Amino acid sequence: MFITRPYRLQKSKLNALKLMLKTCLISLLISLLSGQTQAQPAEGITWRRAMSQPSEWYGSAEAIRISDNVLLYQNNNGGWSKNIDMAQELSHSEVQKLKKEKSQKTGTTIDNGATHTQLNYLARVYKATGHDRFREAFLKGVDFLLEAQYENGGWPQFYPIRKGYYENITFNDNAMIGVMRLLRGIARNDDPFSFVDEGRKQKAEKAVEKGLDIILKTQVVVDGKLTAWCAQHDKEILLPAKARAYELPSLSGGESVGIVKYLMEVENQDERVILAVKSAIAWFEEVKIEGQRVERKKDPALPKGFDLVVVDDPEAGPLWARFYEIGTNRPMFVGRDGVVKYRLEEIEYERRVGYSYLRNYAEDLLKEDYPQWLQKL
Repeated sequence: MFITRPYRLQKSKLNALKLMLKTCLISLLISLLSGQTQAQPAEGITWRRAMSQPSEWYGSAEAIRISDNVLLYQNNNGGWSKNIDMAQELSHSEVQKLKKEKSQKTGTTIDNGATHTQLNYLARVYKATGHDRFREAFLKGVDFLLEAQYENGGWPQFYPIRKGYYENITFNDNAMIGVMRLLRGIARNDDPFSFVDEGRKQKAEKAVEKGLDIILKTQVVVDGKLTAWCAQHDKEILLPAKARAYELPSLSGGESVGIVKYLMEVENQDERVILAVKSAIAWFEEVKIEGQRVERKKDPALPKGFDLVVVDDPEAGPLWARFYEIGTNRPMFVGRDGVVKYRLEEIEYERRVGYSYLRNYAEDLLKEDYPQWLQKL
């Protein structure tokens, strides 16, 4: 009895395991045959991935769960704060805390994709589910964006206005362009914005027209020629403006790409838009950096285990600097001390590896987008 009892227990567990495995295999086979696995994202989805799912996913229980998170994070003024993973699972205590803090929240912004990203997401989920709470939150957010726009057509980085560089008209990280693409989609009745009422569509259309006008007015003129844009412009005099210590008035090889792509998408383009695009493209051609590349060099002794160095390479594709000195078109590299340097290696390690100073920003713009745009003129 002492020997056979544990043997029977092990055999029972083994049979149960076999049955479980068989059931799982059958379920997997049924899923594969019906194609159900293709539309489902992996578990533990992030907010970034939530924006790139198949259309049918936006009606799923997971999409609705995330949408309810989005509503919890929405400020009372209709907008959102930045750098929050809206898809993260929330505990009961976290939910209660967010509800209590709604009226106390500050920092509503369009920086780093905030607000316009949430609104794009809510529109997709509302289309898939028809749940009124998502439509209401979306419309409240649209009203926030319309209210936040300056009379001259620009948008500040934060609204209500936060004093300092946050007041600037903000192209940085495509903040204003992201807002304008959303409002343009609403104005044109694009999918999934067909549910928006006519009054808001008309307001969106006017906001987009004003935004286009300020884009054209802020294109920097050097020696009588239109060039590119700064990442931020003064809200009153419209000149290139300073933001953080390492973001000085300059011409942006990064943000200007997003602006030009937006201008190429404008319907019924007039002479001003065409001139702006062609002038910016000529500037991109003039300032491209050839024969060099940025190499990630391993170094265990450094805090992040690597460094970024610029090396000569005649086979390398073109690069553009994030910042160009106005008037000279020299690439600028500025650290937290605010002092202009002209070589990446001359700024401190933390900024050198923690900020994007050199990239192939305009490569696709010149190779693909611009030729296609010319053919449509």
